[in-house]
Amino acid sequence: MNGWKKIYESTNPFKLELAKAYLLDEHQINAVVLNKRDSSYLIGKSELYVHLQEATLAQFMLENESGIDL
Repeated sequence: MNGWKKIYESTNPFKLELAKAYLLDEHQINAVVLNKRDSSYLIGKSELYVHLQEATLAQFMLENESGIDL
């Protein structure tokens, strides 16, 4: 994904969707959750991507937000 940076990955895509909706979207940071989990066996990870220009701010927010348990 050119112009995007992966800032977090998790085996629980629900947590990434929460972080996207309640933290990043709220601060007008465009984010995409890419689900790479196998649909039959539910193994694998989901990844959270943001634009390169917003990656540092988004990572800082995820690491310091006490309301979201990633």
